[in-house]
Amino acid sequence: MPFSYTVYKEYGLVISTGSGCVTWSEIKERQDQTKADPNFDPGFSQLVDLRAVTRFGMNGDQARMLARRMIFSFTTKRAFIATSPAIFGMARMWETFTELSQRPSQIRVFYNLSSALRWLGVRASPDE
Repeated sequence: MPFSYTVYKEYGLVISTGSGCVTWSEIKERQDQTKADPNFDPGFSQLVDLRAVTRFGMNGDQARMLARRMIFSFTTKRAFIATSPAIFGMARMWETFTELSQRPSQIRVFYNLSSALRWLGVRASPDE
């Protein structure tokens, strides 16, 4: 599955991971699935790992719609990690769409995991 998520209830963190070509419908399905997950809390932080994503299969209007959906609380922190300049740019566009929405959330885009975790206030990766 090119886009998946794991809820780490004990850390108050959702880690979403993408790989290959990630499409609009896959992200929307994961957002819906996350929101309905009994372990999910909208107050959790989110780490979106896009380091293995090669491209996004969506247009600008679809990206804007996804970015403006309220899955997480607008007070939570959401960190995106992207190492490819094109994917980093798409993540920054997501950040901008969110900032321009009615209820902007705190999203930042990073090039590396350690900076993202530090910004989220997570001391170590839950997978470690």
